[in-house]
Amino acid sequence: MKATWYFINSGPCSPSYNMALDEALLDFHSEGKIPPVIRFYEWNPATLSIGYFQRAERDIDLNAVKEQGLGFVRRPTGGRAVLHDSELTYSIIVSEEYPNIPVTVTEAYRVLSEGLLLGFQNLGLNAYFSIPDSEEKLSDLKKPKSAVCFDAPSWYELVVEGKKVAGSAQTRQKGVILQHGAILLDLDEEKLLSVFKFQSSEAKEKMRLTLPEKAVAINRLTDRRITIPQCIEAFKKGFEDSLEIELVPYELTEEQKNYVKHLEENKYKTDEWNFRK
Repeated sequence: MKATWYFINSGPCSPSYNMALDEALLDFHSEGKIPPVIRFYEWNPATLSIGYFQRAERDIDLNAVKEQGLGFVRRPTGGRAVLHDSELTYSIIVSEEYPNIPVTVTEAYRVLSEGLLLGFQNLGLNAYFSIPDSEEKLSDLKKPKSAVCFDAPSWYELVVEGKKVAGSAQTRQKGVILQHGAILLDLDEEKLLSVFKFQSSEAKEKMRLTLPEKAVAINRLTDRRITIPQCIEAFKKGFEDSLEIELVPYELTEEQKNYVKHLEENKYKTDEWNFRK
């Protein structure tokens, strides 16, 4: 018998709602109200999210964010800033005690990301996990050189033709793992570069030249245009196969929706959360 997990396809949502729902699902699962869950979602408007530990004013050109009508939110997970534009975002919420989930963050990340690997393969892409092969690269992972998340593949990042195709981040709270990440369909390098602060124009130019070598969107790797619905189908099947689960569609109860709204209004919409030092 395959285990049953819940499946939620939220479609395009506001940045504050997206983060509130991810956190709420973690809470519901920790309280035993729902089984593990996989969720797919998009962003409306396109949004810059920053990692839990990042300092917005230091790394981000907030005027550029505002001028371009982009959303802005701090994630509950670590990692670096991500521009969520033409992408499918996934989240996985599962107990740390779940069978076969490794104790270490890195190994758990590999197990949970296996579904992404199969998803890319379902789309006909030759994806694989990157594993740093030198001491220098290992030290690089511990000291990110830039604020841009797609700047370097780290442990078990998904790579096609040597370029990172999905960036993920993880947090563990209340005995539950929340891992979420971006599956890029298209990448607008100019828009991405425009929202970051650089120490010099040379540093920005260097990033401009190296970014296409390091990060790549699905639609640059294939002759056919891949759509969000095709991605959802491919990655849903990827997670079902890798985790040996059956995903069952789930609708939030009214009580749960109210909880999400409360979390959104009191946390993810507030300047205290998004701009804290």
